[in-house]
Parts: sequence; structure tokens; C-alpha cells
Amino acid sequence: MRCAIVHYHELALKGRNRPFFEARLVRNLRQVLRDLSVTQVESLPGRIRISLPNETPWKLVKTRLARIFGIANFSLAQSVPLEKDAHASLDALKSAIGDAVRELPFTTFRVTTKRADKRFPMTSMDVDREVGAHLCRLTGKRVSLDNPDLTVHIELLARDAYYSTQREAGPGGLPVGISGKVACLLSGGIDSPVAAQRMMKRGCKAVFVHFHGRPYVSRASEEKVREIVQLLTQYQLYSRLYLIPFGDIQRQIVLGAPAAFRVVLYRRMMLRIAEELARRERCWALVTGDSLGQVASQTPENLGVVEEAAQLPVLRPLIGMDKIEITEQAQRIGTFETSIEPDQDCCKLFVPAHPSTKTHLDQIRKAERGFDLDALVKQGLEGAELAEFRFPAQ
Repeated sequence: MRCAIVHYHELALKGRNRPFFEARLVRNLRQVLRDLSVTQVESLPGRIRISLPNETPWKLVKTRLARIFGIANFSLAQSVPLEKDAHASLDALKSAIGDAVRELPFTTFRVTTKRADKRFPMTSMDVDREVGAHLCRLTGKRVSLDNPDLTVHIELLARDAYYSTQREAGPGGLPVGISGKVACLLSGGIDSPVAAQRMMKRGCKAVFVHFHGRPYVSRASEEKVREIVQLLTQYQLYSRLYLIPFGDIQRQIVLGAPAAFRVVLYRRMMLRIAEELARRERCWALVTGDSLGQVASQTPENLGVVEEAAQLPVLRPLIGMDKIEITEQAQRIGTFETSIEPDQDCCKLFVPAHPSTKTHLDQIRKAERGFDLDALVKQGLEGAELAEFRFPAQ
């Protein structure tokens, strides 16, 4: 049997909740592979097996599995049935592995065996020695336990043994969907997509909220954000994006509030609107791409004043990261090139030359008395557009 063997790490520590976590990971794997003729994804002791038809390209499967949170590592494997006669089973295993590695380019190798079913009479070390000796005789190559060119992985289960010659790293984390939903404010810059992806890695399903500057700017930022959400959907398979017209709300704030407080007032209004959407979507928290001290709205004083406008928790996954770290992460997840494309978003609209960096809450509350906040929130919600994204695309 040609299959992918998926291993997890953090899920194994979940005690009584482990079956729930495993079931969610199996469900996500079935969904991401549903268009590749993959029909069988099942839990085995300590691992998950994905049966792969011969026509299913491994390169495409590998690319998709590398984005599924909850996976520690995975490999393309072949199975050998285990018979009642352990020596006959071992001979069949040695023969199959020998055929698999015979033409591979390597000088040194090692064999690593895991015996998931302890009823198999030979220990893992016994199997390592037997298979290793066979490969030495067959290929003339030597064993290196410290730095081998090739590692043969063997897994002994109740009915079958699985072997592979290359193991791929997974993204780790928790399966998306087991930690509830969060509403992520997505600006289209470098930071917020990284913040959203980090929450996905902790098992959260992200609902995206983007504030654009229309009617005072073009649709460039909206198209850019759509592309970013499409990229991020590869990690959570289904996404909802709310596009909120914010330009006129900003104009009203400009006309009725001191210039120094505009940025903080913008951010507080964004949180209020996003929170209403989050409640509709049954999200338990808001997520922003704030990094401490990066811009005027992200000073300690301003972060506290902005957060006071929301009742839901405000999560900031990037708060202790610097721009270089965030940029490197954006490059790894594939959003960086899109994020740096030029656009006209609401964050650059009506920005004062000298925004306040140490705003006091009483100052902001005084400034907000001049506005009908409920009406502004309603205005934003009534103009919201919803876009949906799926991966693989239907």
C-alpha cells in the first residue's frame, strides 16, 4: 500500500481530549485532499494513515500537508503485511526496503524502528540490526548513526509494517477549529496576516475584517486583502472576509476631533465595529497585528486606550516581535510579496502629522462625546460586504 504516515506531537499530550483533537485533524486532512482522489484517512495508534492512489502526485500532497496545523512530521511510506511468523515478516520487510533503496544515491545510512505494537516478538533494536545488516550486504554502504545520508524509518503496527526513506517536517501546532473562532483585523500590511496565521496554528478559525478607505481611495487595498486571505485559506481551508467602508467614518472623526487623537479614535471605532461582527460570528476574541512600539498607535499608553473600547479580549500575537522577525515569518507563510504591494488603505487616510503617542483615556472619552458612536458602528456594519474563500477551490 502506498500511503502517507502522519505523526503529531502536541495532540498526544491532550489526555482524555486526545480523540477529539485527532478527529479534527483527520477531518482537516480529508478536506484538504478531497480533490486528489484520496478516500481513506484513518487514525492508527499514535499516527494517521492516508491511503494514496498511485495516480495521486506526492509533490502536491506534500505541499498541502506542510500547511495543515497539528502535524509534527509526515512521510511517503509503503506497507508490508505482518504475518504470524515474525522471521518471515522481517524477511519480506528487508526485501522491500532493499528494493526501495537500491538505486538511491547515498554513502551512509541508518535504520530507525518504532514498535507501536509490542506483541511483535522482536524489539526495535533487533529490527534495526537485521535490516541494517541486510542493507550493508546488499548495497555495500556503511552505517552512520550520527550523520547519515539516508535514514530508513520503520513503524511496526498490529497488522502492517510501514517503511519510508524521507520524512518531511510539518507545521506543528493544533488542528484548526479546536480553539474556536477569532476575528482578525486585517490591514493588508505585513503584520496582520502573520498574526492571523499564528492564531490558526493554535487551533483558531480566523474570521477576517478589513477596513478600506472608499469612497476616498480605490479598491486596491481590498483586492490585495482578498489575495492575502486566499493565501491564508490554505492553512484553515475556509475563510470569511468582511470588507468595511471606513473612509466616511474617518472623515467625520477628522471634522469633529483634535488631530492628535485621530489615530486612536480610528482604532477604537474599528474595534467596536469588528466586535459586533465577531459576536455575530460567535468569535471569542479580536486579533490585531500590533507590535509594541512599532508605530504611534502601538505605544503602551495607546494600546491600553484602544483596547478599552472593546469588551471581547484583544489578542496581539506579535506584541513582542520586531519587524525583522515578522517579515521573516511573512516570507515563510507566503504573504510577504502581496503585503508589500503599494495600495491606498484607510490606515494612510486622514493621518495627522503628529499623532499623540501618550493618549489618556479621559481625553479620548471627551473627544468621543461629540459623536454618535452607535450610529457610526451601524454605518460601518450596514456597508459591510462579505466574501468567502475555500481551499481547495470548488
